[in-house]
Amino acid sequence: MTTPLRDVLPQQARSARLVGLGSWLPPRQVTNAELCARLDTSDEWIRTRIGIATRHVADPATATSDMAVEAGMRAMKSAGVEHVDAVVLATATPDHPVPGTAPAVAHRLGLGHVPAFDVGAGCSGFVYATTVASALIRAGTARSILVVGAETMSAIVDPADRTTAPIFGDGAGAVVLREARAGEPGTFGPVAWGSAGEHAAAICIPEGGSRRPSHAGDAPRGYVHMEGNLVLRHAVRQMAHAVRDAAAAAGWDLRDIDRLIVHQANARISAGVADALGLPAERVPSNITDVGNTSAASIPLLLASAAAEGRLTAGQRVMVAAFGAGFTWAATTLVWPADLRPLT
Repeated sequence: MTTPLRDVLPQQARSARLVGLGSWLPPRQVTNAELCARLDTSDEWIRTRIGIATRHVADPATATSDMAVEAGMRAMKSAGVEHVDAVVLATATPDHPVPGTAPAVAHRLGLGHVPAFDVGAGCSGFVYATTVASALIRAGTARSILVVGAETMSAIVDPADRTTAPIFGDGAGAVVLREARAGEPGTFGPVAWGSAGEHAAAICIPEGGSRRPSHAGDAPRGYVHMEGNLVLRHAVRQMAHAVRDAAAAAGWDLRDIDRLIVHQANARISAGVADALGLPAERVPSNITDVGNTSAASIPLLLASAAAEGRLTAGQRVMVAAFGAGFTWAATTLVWPADLRPLT
């Protein structure tokens, strides 16, 4: 039996290493042409303003937990494990307001009575979740953790709203983290994160919570509302700041960044972050054209597709950055490991 590193290493010498990566997308794809048939917009406008050509949409019988299970199974298979010590699920679209969705995911994966909980930080949720999971591993609370980002954004987007309907897609991505010695390839470095709650209303579902319960007689359906221009300005600025802070904490120069994995919110936002950091476009992989904005699933889906397509290779210095609802943001670093095989 392997001796846990917490028994042989001090906490500051332990870290969480990325050892498994998986993703799942609903089979149905909705093209811009299909959207334009019912919305006052055009394919050119969507491609130019957002950068999306198509997005995956779950069928009505598919919930967030279903996609999370599929991605989680692939991540565990990628890692070569049948069990983990905990499950952390990042999502803004849980199966139900109560209970959290993670316990159901853990049960369906056959993990028994492991701790499982949701993290709600919007599109930053996956980076927040990996940060929490990494801290649990460093503290010796767990040796391995499944972290999932899964979203059914189609359930909370008004199909008649031309400002949000073209943006979002559904899907799930997952990673397995395992205890390792700090500094090994695949281990996560320092995180730079924060929030600006004064702008919380800029990305918001106004109804359905304790502020305005969904059973109130005058409450409309709980669709997401977004102030796009405000989000764009803050997203570019805060992600660029977070990347600089995370790089400095890791002892990296910005020129050391081989790949910037940025939340796929909008092609203009990704380009704006890269420009602010002085990074050439070839160092900034993207999949928004094919999947849209998948919120908390965005980062793991991009990691999986970029790795599967050879855009992430062993030894590359990778910066991960996200921005989301609540005006949350986060960035962290890792050196891409040689032995990771994503399952998509």
